[in-house]
Amino acid sequence: MIDKNTQEKTNDNKNFIEEIIDKHLLEGRFSSVKTRFPPEPNGYLHIGHAKSICLNFGIAKKYNGTCNLRFDDTNPTKEEQEYIDSIKEDIRWLGFQWDKECYASDYFEQLYEWAIVLIKKDKAYVCDCPQEVISRNRTKPTEPGIACEHRDRSIEENLLLFEKMRNGEFPAGSRVLRAKIDLNSPNMHMRDPIMYRILYEEHPRTANKWCIYPNYDWAHGQSDSIEHITHSICTLEFEVHRPLYEWFIKELEIWAPQQIEFARLNLSYTIMSKRKLLQLVEGKYVSGWDDPRMPTISGLRRRGFTPESIKMFADIIGVAKRDNLIEYELLEHCLREDLNKRAERRMAVLDPLKLIITNYPDNEDELLDAINNPEDPISSTRQIPFSKEIYIERTDFQENPQKDYHRFYVGNEVRLRWAYFVKCTGFKKDNNGNIIEIYGEYDPASKGGNSPDGRKVKSTIHWVSAKHAVPIEVRLYDKLFTVPEPDNAEEGKTFLDYLNPQSLITTTAYGEPSLGEFIVPAHYQFERLGYFVTDPDSTSDHLVYNLITKLKDSFAKKRQ
Repeated sequence: MIDKNTQEKTNDNKNFIEEIIDKHLLEGRFSSVKTRFPPEPNGYLHIGHAKSICLNFGIAKKYNGTCNLRFDDTNPTKEEQEYIDSIKEDIRWLGFQWDKECYASDYFEQLYEWAIVLIKKDKAYVCDCPQEVISRNRTKPTEPGIACEHRDRSIEENLLLFEKMRNGEFPAGSRVLRAKIDLNSPNMHMRDPIMYRILYEEHPRTANKWCIYPNYDWAHGQSDSIEHITHSICTLEFEVHRPLYEWFIKELEIWAPQQIEFARLNLSYTIMSKRKLLQLVEGKYVSGWDDPRMPTISGLRRRGFTPESIKMFADIIGVAKRDNLIEYELLEHCLREDLNKRAERRMAVLDPLKLIITNYPDNEDELLDAINNPEDPISSTRQIPFSKEIYIERTDFQENPQKDYHRFYVGNEVRLRWAYFVKCTGFKKDNNGNIIEIYGEYDPASKGGNSPDGRKVKSTIHWVSAKHAVPIEVRLYDKLFTVPEPDNAEEGKTFLDYLNPQSLITTTAYGEPSLGEFIVPAHYQFERLGYFVTDPDSTSDHLVYNLITKLKDSFAKKRQ
């Protein structure tokens, strides 16, 4: 459950980031607010990115500012146009629109010129050491680092070598450009970090123009500066990077944004690593990035989550200064809160058992009125067919009823939703002892589900007319993992060992006729079962419905 410390807010209901922004505006450090959302296009966005999107775009909107979308496209080996397109689609689907669409590659020339500025100030040098030597020479935070022989190269030699790096005169990986800062700093990011590496890969936007590519720490802060970002909001793991972020900007004497860190989203029963999500996709453990079991925004969209529910979730969890684990049930709770108000009700039977109403006229049927959404005071109605033979859920009948079981058993009377009172009179078994149908008698005077004599029944169940039922494919989704924190694997195991074999069960169900209408996407509450949405795999003659979430809301009970 979310705890009292999840949202770091003041008495004015402002989070700590807004407090910082207010202080900067009051002091005159900034006259307006400009944020950015800077994804690397090396995968699909997930629910953690959704939180960051809501935060960055939300802050900009609150302060009448702007928010840029900037792609951190500095690694051509992992970035694809497919990911760029999906990121833009996800942001628009959440209901946001960026001010400027930018790319780190737009600034490659400026970054190169600024690197030369640092070389001329004797603040950067070309290093020939292999990566393992560089890492070894950094030693430990409690020990001084070791300077390599290249650290004292002359400015002239470094300028010449850096130019040759750009011109492609050295093999890939043979040299790097490093900032010259402090090899004794307890912050390992300050121990002469790498700014550029040699990489012969075609870039999606710059093609083969460049063979040296900037590292994140070099490109990011300077890109913020070029765009005159005021507040560079990022997750907590970048807190130790902030001294380097500020060092580069100070040495270059350029526009200085303020980096602010907040806790990343950790959601139970999920993983947030794009590398691991890619493993799931490439290993065929899921059907793709948009598999409804994935925590990607595209997966959540296909599962049936709404933009409003995700934004409600982001607002409830707020922004925190320290990491904690948010329960997946809170996300489902937000979805139910949203869909309960907007989703029309329908009836469908997932595990059908035939009920024959013996005193109902043969070869007759009728249309009954049903309210589409009882939570909506001005809801429309629909008509549903009723006939002598109907399907009910198999679990709604017991031959030998358990204590406090109030549904169908011989001698008990039950209300059929929107229809009649029916009393169970018997059942039939096959040669293997399986119940194949049950029998009942209806009270014609109870049409609409109310008895004129005022007698009460303790259970109301859903149903569909067997004569009019439409077959639908139903995909029953559950959590992808069996444990709350699959990343914290036991020794000798990986997150893959915790995959839930029951995370997807497919069945053929029977629904009322309106569920056969080809509308994608369409959200419904299947009465007594849960919320469902039509899947893109649907066709006009084969409707597929995904279970979004069940009706039971354990999280709401915990909050009471």
